[in-house]
Amino acid sequence: MSTDIASWISERGISEVECIVPDMNGIQRGKVLPANKFLKSLTDRTLRIPVSVFSVTVTGEYPDDVDHIVLPYDPDMTLVPDPTTLREAPGFQTPTAYVIADAYTGKNQPVEIAPRAILKRVLALYEKRGWKPVIAPEVEFYLVSKNLDSDFPLVPPAGRSGRPETASQPFGLEALGEFEDIIEHIYDFCEKADLNIDTMIHEAGAAQLEVNFVHGDPLELADEVLLFKRIVRQVALEHGVYGTFLAKPMSDQPGSAMHIHQSILDIETGRNVFTTQNGRDSALFRSHIAGLARLLPQITPMFAPNVNSFRRMRPDSAAPINVQWGSDNRSCGLRIPISDPANRRIENRLPGADSNPYLAIAASLICGYVGMVERMQPPKSVTGNAYNRARTLPRTLEGALDRFSKCKQVRQYLGEDFFEVFYAIKETELYAYQSVISSWEREHLLLRV
Repeated sequence: MSTDIASWISERGISEVECIVPDMNGIQRGKVLPANKFLKSLTDRTLRIPVSVFSVTVTGEYPDDVDHIVLPYDPDMTLVPDPTTLREAPGFQTPTAYVIADAYTGKNQPVEIAPRAILKRVLALYEKRGWKPVIAPEVEFYLVSKNLDSDFPLVPPAGRSGRPETASQPFGLEALGEFEDIIEHIYDFCEKADLNIDTMIHEAGAAQLEVNFVHGDPLELADEVLLFKRIVRQVALEHGVYGTFLAKPMSDQPGSAMHIHQSILDIETGRNVFTTQNGRDSALFRSHIAGLARLLPQITPMFAPNVNSFRRMRPDSAAPINVQWGSDNRSCGLRIPISDPANRRIENRLPGADSNPYLAIAASLICGYVGMVERMQPPKSVTGNAYNRARTLPRTLEGALDRFSKCKQVRQYLGEDFFEVFYAIKETELYAYQSVISSWEREHLLLRV
């Protein structure tokens, strides 16, 4: 395999390789190596990085109470690049390649808390049952004007006309054309990086776009979403704006989601197990929905990981507040798109665009898996406006973490160590956020209370 990689690098004239490790927040960490040193590391396994990379918070801090898992002397772990993820990295002056790596301990065991390892663990559970998940993410994001002072709100950028958008333009083709240069640049970079993106549309928000990925293997698509975010931010900067996947970047605009379409195939036959031989909904389909409805609210931080994530989940805002399900009903957290029996699937509309794709996909699939193996029964489907139903999702990260810590049904599958480290990271981030006095408090409380 190292010979094949060497040939691939030589044919493309690659000089440097970015070895990427996704952390708990989906932030890309790792090392940049000269190509010859990278190739050498494939055989002598000398590519290493501290294990604490999986406990770092979004603010660059470390939790205090996970030393029994992420050891205080911070030993190295070995990075083993996945050759299937090797691809050209667009936009660099020096010919560069991306490769995503898995982490191993000094005893050559996988680092079990790594987000990529968590998703692999879930996929292995499906494989043991003879099932193969297929997913298709839809990722929303905003283009915003550069913001050099974080105390000022974000605003939409000017398009080709020289004017910023001031009103909602869902599916607007002329509105999409305002950012044609950026969009074409994104498509070019994605093609060079071999990302299987499909259509792009203008979403409801001002300068909000959505890209659909071609359906496929969950791990491969998590890798692609990770790299897509990098490319969008890179392209946006080259055009003098920011690209952001923040769940709710502007108070007067809709939030950004990462909807996950998911179905399950029988490995032997290739048949969609969500439908019976005569094309009806199967018992497994209903149990998968039941698992999602029952368990997703308990592990919300895995797909709504930040304090900002919960600002997106508001009634009548194109973001769900509960896990009702219904046919072609976008007010539901779980939508059943119109399709023929072979393409029967569930659209999980809960995850935010700010989520770690590995953990959001793992969360969605493990909840459905538990529903299937425990033969859960779903609640009755909804035909009307699900926003009129009771809220069942947490309102804040604090409330979500409380439920997450008590979810034994999922904890037993994903592991105690992962739950402890992830919880500690999010609790540390929450404390940092709560330590900041906001402009709202100064505006309304300073001279009135």
